[in-house]
Amino acid sequence: MAKEEPRKARLAEAVIAQLRLDIADGRLAAGAQLPTEPGLIERFGVSRTVIREALAELRAAGLIKAEQGRGVFVCDAAPGNEPFLSPEDQGSIPKTLEMLELRVGIETESAALAAVRRSSAQEFEIRASNDEMADLVAAKASASQADYDFHLAIARATNNSFYVNAMVRFGLAAIPRANLPNLASSHSEAYLGQVVEEHARIADAISAQEPEAARAAMRRHLEGSQERYRAIARALRPKGGGTA
Repeated sequence: MAKEEPRKARLAEAVIAQLRLDIADGRLAAGAQLPTEPGLIERFGVSRTVIREALAELRAAGLIKAEQGRGVFVCDAAPGNEPFLSPEDQGSIPKTLEMLELRVGIETESAALAAVRRSSAQEFEIRASNDEMADLVAAKASASQADYDFHLAIARATNNSFYVNAMVRFGLAAIPRANLPNLASSHSEAYLGQVVEEHARIADAISAQEPEAARAAMRRHLEGSQERYRAIARALRPKGGGTA
């Protein structure tokens, strides 16, 4: 039974990641209805429990909404609706995506190593960083530094200096919100609360010394950010398809 829960979590994460990608890429546009529960079960080959858990996560993230008697729909205010960005902010989005792409490669493995190697003191540092971020979000204060500190604490818990050096070299540039403070969603309490919850799942897996779960939770966290910024980039493209 104990092994069944991590397996269900991994299956739910795979479903969430694919549906997030469908939304970000426009295959499920704003206002579109999701397939029925039996349809999703057939598509993904998983249980009803896994599908319900995945849909609950997507609702909590503000990506979908359930309408009684009608079904489940993609929210009209999907991530990417950021119409008032300065040219400088718009120009920084490609670099933000490049940074996130690199971080997926580095930090998924650092999370797995941290789950195997972390000390009790390092585990405490990871938890304390996320607790500080949660407090700052609740106080409506900037939480970018605490967000970075959380990821740096995980790098330290690998006990591999190269992971630490990489995160130190990135600095606050690793945190997209620090580079794009004018995004409305960068100040969204709901979105930042979601980040804190995702961090908590990573910390839980590291505390439990479950490297595969830690790797999967970190990948889901970072790829969710990638999808968000891809959606913003698409929303900023000129309409009409003219050539330059």
